[in-house]
Parts: sequence; C-alpha cells; structure tokens
Amino acid sequence: MTDAHSTEIALAEIEQFLYREARLADEHAYAEWEGLWTDDAHYWVPAADDRDPASTMSVINDNRRRIATRIQQLETGRRYAQSPPSRLARTISNVELIGVGDDPAGDLLVGASFVLVEATERGRHVWAGRLRLQLRPTDDGLRLARKTVDLVDRPWHLPTLAFLI
Repeated sequence: MTDAHSTEIALAEIEQFLYREARLADEHAYAEWEGLWTDDAHYWVPAADDRDPASTMSVINDNRRRIATRIQQLETGRRYAQSPPSRLARTISNVELIGVGDDPAGDLLVGASFVLVEATERGRHVWAGRLRLQLRPTDDGLRLARKTVDLVDRPWHLPTLAFLI
C-alpha cells in the first residue's frame, strides 16, 4: 500500500467520521454524539482570536465532564432556549488531514469548514466557520479528542448558541 493510498483511505475515514458527527448533532442524537468523544476530550468555541482557551473568553470551553453535563441539560427537554429544539442542517467541506500529532496515541490533526443552518420559530440563522480537530484512532474507530470551532462571525454579537455546534 502506498503512502498516497494510505492517505486517501485515512481521509475517507476522517470524512465519514465528520459527516456522522455532524448528522448526530443535527438530529439531536445526543447519546450517540457524546459517545464519539475520548475521556480526555476538549470542546472549545473561542469568542476571540487568541489561541489559548485558558486566557480567552469562550462561547464554549468544555472538558469531557462538562460535555456530559451539556448533553444531560439538552436531553431534559426543559432547556428554554431549545424548546422546541432548533432544526439543524450542516454541511462539512474542505476536509484536510493536516498531520499526525506527536503524542503517543497518534492523534490525527484535521481541518474542515462548515456551514450550519439553524431554523427556529424566531427565524433562521446561518453559522459558518472552520473546525480544528484532533481525532484519535481507537479499536472502535476514530474518536474526538479535541474540537475547536472558529466561528466566522465571532468578533460580533452572537445570538444564543444553545445547541451542539
């Protein structure tokens, strides 16, 4: 198997994983979506251009425990901002295998673009941005170790973000 062929297979597997992750989030399949994360996961949506989540205001800055708490809140059906839940449809594109991390797990460093349409009783909102991901190969397939969502319109006022982006 050539390196180019290996890269094609890896990229196809990465794309399928990202499409599945997006579909699960869009369908509010929270338990399945949560199952995609590693135990040491970090989910970050920065509110500024700084690249340090410890020193930057964040829209979301969740570790694995906080991801589980967020899911529990969404599943109650009593989260006012999401009653009824938003109808969501996102497109993932420009998927790029950037490299392999220097960690022992051999995490894959991935970039991708997304456009997400959110429809509610109040109207529609279009979210767009760039994803920076760290995907970990496991015996059960790829898992999300890190997800950073760089929203295109983050420098300006953001409406309520009460769903999985």
